[in-house]
Amino acid sequence: MLIRRETPDDILAVTAVTALAFAKPETPVPVEVTLLDQLRTCDGWLPELSLVAISEKGEAVGHVVCTRGHIGTVRVLGLGPLSVHPDHQRRGVGLALVHALLGAADALGEPLVALLGSPAYYGRFGFRTSTDHGITAPDPSWGEYFQVRTLTAHTPALQGTFTYAEPFERV
Repeated sequence: MLIRRETPDDILAVTAVTALAFAKPETPVPVEVTLLDQLRTCDGWLPELSLVAISEKGEAVGHVVCTRGHIGTVRVLGLGPLSVHPDHQRRGVGLALVHALLGAADALGEPLVALLGSPAYYGRFGFRTSTDHGITAPDPSWGEYFQVRTLTAHTPALQGTFTYAEPFERV
């Protein structure tokens, strides 16, 4: 498997992977597909942090993205969505994508990555409940599911309410 930056030629395949990863009978187009489409056209889109997992056969089997978020006026990152094709789940694709993304974000000098997700899953990457770092979720009811992974450039003084890129507010 190869993890690389998304290219314009990947968009249709990434959309398909995202749709399959989040498919539910009652939702013909998962909200994550709509969110990803809207993120690509917003000011918070960071093409260098949109990564695709490519199988040995050359097919897109996973995708992860970080977009620009803020804590007050400080620029930080919001992770999501993370998508893995159902035929490739539980095979390390998501693990490889998140590790690659965190490494890229750290290399770019970002202070932290925030996300809404399973503590059991994301804890393995060093994510911790945001309040442990003095960071408040956009919706306090998210509780332990809103998590933060600090990076090398992080300082403990970075505290406050996290704000996602604008499309997150619409979905």
